[in-house]
Amino acid sequence: MAGSRRKRLGVTAGVLAGAVFATGIGLWATDSGPFKDAYCWGAWQQNSGPRLLGDEAVDESGAERRATESAPPSAGRPQGTCTVEVASDDDEDKVTVTYGPLPAAVDKRQEWITHYLHGSVSFLPDGLDGLVGGDRGMLVLPEACDVDGRPSVVTMHNENWSEGREGRVTGGMGVIGTRAEVAELLLAAADTGMRAAGCAPKEPLRANTPMATVAEDREDADNPVCRIPGVVFDLPKQSRYRQQVGVVSDRLQTCSVAWLTESFDEEPAAQYVMASAPRLAALFTGLPEGPDKGLVRVECGGRETVFYGSTRLGLTGLAKPSAKRVFTNFVDSVGKRIGCKADRGTA
Repeated sequence: MAGSRRKRLGVTAGVLAGAVFATGIGLWATDSGPFKDAYCWGAWQQNSGPRLLGDEAVDESGAERRATESAPPSAGRPQGTCTVEVASDDDEDKVTVTYGPLPAAVDKRQEWITHYLHGSVSFLPDGLDGLVGGDRGMLVLPEACDVDGRPSVVTMHNENWSEGREGRVTGGMGVIGTRAEVAELLLAAADTGMRAAGCAPKEPLRANTPMATVAEDREDADNPVCRIPGVVFDLPKQSRYRQQVGVVSDRLQTCSVAWLTESFDEEPAAQYVMASAPRLAALFTGLPEGPDKGLVRVECGGRETVFYGSTRLGLTGLAKPSAKRVFTNFVDSVGKRIGCKADRGTA
């Protein structure tokens, strides 16, 4: 099961990259020896930011830094991908950045939301519409960068492999750096991509205010799940469900629930998101709507606000009294907190 989750993550994170390669662009630059001092179309410089870009990352015997990048985004083809990896004989860390529109297919969009609106990530400060954690980051770009009515985004994620007794083992998500370092890398890649695509704002994007961080460790899922009144499940006494309460603000609220497998890996089991910031709410445009589908739009404080809920891996059948009712309770509870209209359209 762990392998299937990692495969899905790889597919999700590579959706935009796959679109690039499908167009026949191919790799624009590839270095496999001592690499040049600029990465991702010049957005990142060697010996700046996290360990991945520093000399210490390649000081280990046999380690080397490798990188690939597609042609940079352009007005005619606003997509691109780049990777930076540090590999030795028995270990490999790779960071992948993608630039381009959200996936159009419903299932791919939902996978994307599960991964990048996760309860473990922190909200970027200063009005930026994005989230970062130590192993991933996401930024929604301004409306001028939209493609076919879909928001364009820049994403970043890390993967790790190591050599074990049974051969090469996928280690899942590794750590890119501190949240501040991930934010700096993400914004630099976004600025570079937008300039290349011709949709950059006048001023570069910057995060100057310290971000509020979420709890680092997951906790056992308990009622009410996600600490949201009315989100109740009939959880087994020896529950292997774990929850991560994320951002809780007027612009965004996130929570993720996972099932802990026998191999101590985690499979997504449930997710709840409230998004009132317009660019974040736009991430849900095109998904099926309705209380029975786990997506409604409500006016809250004069702004259209999206409420999204998803359950799987047995949690759907454990919802009390039903998954639809639990979702409605989520909308009512969070809606009351942020000042939505009394009639929230979820009946």
